[in-house]
Amino acid sequence: MSEIFPIEQMSFTEIYNHCTKFQMHQWGLSKDIKCENNSAEEEFLYPKTLHEQTAELFSEFKGFDNSIRDFKSAQCYKVRKVSSDQRKAHAEPVKEEAAWTIPLAGLEILNNYYGSRFSLSHGEKEIASSYDVAQRQVTVRQLTTDGILRLAGEKFIRSCSPRNVDLSLLVGPMSTSFPCLANDEINDVELVQILLMSAEKVGQKQYDCASQLLDLCDGMSSADGNPVQRLVYYFLKALREKIYNETGVIPSNCLDIKQFFDIKEALMSPTPAVISFHKEVPFSQVNYFIGVQVIVENVGEAKRIHIIDLEIRSGMQCIVLMQALASQRRSPLEHLKVTAIGSKSKEKIEETGRRLMSFAMSINIPFSFNVVMIGDMLALNKNQFTLDPKEVVAVISSYYLWTLLAAPNQLECLMGVIRKINPCIMVITEVEAKHNSTAFVNRFTEALFYYGVFFDAVEDCMGHGNPNRFITESMFLNQGIRTIVAAEKEERTIRHVSIAVWRAFFARFRMVEKELSTSSLYQADLVLKNFTCGNSCTLARDEKGLIIGWKGLPVHSLTAWKFL
Repeated sequence: MSEIFPIEQMSFTEIYNHCTKFQMHQWGLSKDIKCENNSAEEEFLYPKTLHEQTAELFSEFKGFDNSIRDFKSAQCYKVRKVSSDQRKAHAEPVKEEAAWTIPLAGLEILNNYYGSRFSLSHGEKEIASSYDVAQRQVTVRQLTTDGILRLAGEKFIRSCSPRNVDLSLLVGPMSTSFPCLANDEINDVELVQILLMSAEKVGQKQYDCASQLLDLCDGMSSADGNPVQRLVYYFLKALREKIYNETGVIPSNCLDIKQFFDIKEALMSPTPAVISFHKEVPFSQVNYFIGVQVIVENVGEAKRIHIIDLEIRSGMQCIVLMQALASQRRSPLEHLKVTAIGSKSKEKIEETGRRLMSFAMSINIPFSFNVVMIGDMLALNKNQFTLDPKEVVAVISSYYLWTLLAAPNQLECLMGVIRKINPCIMVITEVEAKHNSTAFVNRFTEALFYYGVFFDAVEDCMGHGNPNRFITESMFLNQGIRTIVAAEKEERTIRHVSIAVWRAFFARFRMVEKELSTSSLYQADLVLKNFTCGNSCTLARDEKGLIIGWKGLPVHSLTAWKFL
């Protein structure tokens, strides 16, 4: 007989632990997984007053504007040094008479990502000012991976600026540019700068020079080094793969080119690495609990609820939703239906359905699970969903819509069908990045800074010696980097756009954004208290939605929508 839990008496942490414990038990991994930090005693069921929530919540949140301004304090960090002779040997020869006409490609590669953050339009004087601030601040705070990338980017931009024709900025000793830095910090900045140089050469189709620069990076990077070294290691492998794809010639140290694998399908399998990332890095749990709270608020006391999940994966968010529905409602739920949409891996989806059925039985929720398998999204229609006029429908889209960016007609078809279904709410979580540019240098720079955030977060949350950290980086992060940097056309399956682009797209379907409630943000605050690195996960309002970031840098967006 299923165990009945006194849900109305459970704290937030207990609810989370119960959901996770049940999920791990279903996966046969429960003995290795538990919530370490039980400091959050606030009730999921009875949050504080609106005034208390607002005051407490927003006193902890830092907007991204502040973090962008913090770039002016551009931090500083610690690898091995490449000699001036080595740098000069691999630098492109430049004729003296051509020094005043240095091409601006070096400016473009970074200006497309950070734009005004590097203050390019305001002249060399303002660029130099961040160096001064960095030297004053270096003893106060330690550099993040992003700080290293920014300093390297600045030096790269300065080296390419027509106002600064001193080529020693590119090939001269780093210590003269950053006297405040220790040797290992200098070498991290230099390593990234060489990577940027090689990416620029790839973009200009100067593959021989690019390969020589990558050989330099190879000796300074490692899959087991610090976050900067690991980040560069995977990006240089992706650049070598791109050179191979462009030329048909396998570069040195690039003999292990493998087929791309489907990240979506891999994430459906609850492997120890996937579970460890979910347990120790706060992003997914913050998204889950905010999204669940939004749905609970919008379905109200409806007796029959239908959830359409566009990317159900392991079903963890549905488990959190069931727990919330059981704990927050005054009247019993007559029926909860979950419909999962899939294009492959039907067996894994059905396995998820069985786990959800088992959990629903354990908390006495009448439950049914349906699967809509669709080989071609253009064939999707409203009649494939078992809709009941007595039920309230909500749609969950967690990191799914971006998978259709390569096929915009399929994306439009899906949104058209959802509009016909007319759910009471649609909760959308997406990657907050710009990885859909046709220009290689744009994608490369965006990806470098975006994945730099992840390498920093994984290091802080999972720990350097954690074997699941290595698996997460070598499989999932590496695959994302490879796809964005090395792949083209139909193989470039990973594409992301910013929340501004999504808003413009949703407007075409007469979708209206709903403001996230204070209670939903309060749930995110409670979730973060369960993580030792929770203070590094930042939340910021963006119009009516939310940007979830790491140390002030955007990572994901979460928005809620209604159809007019």
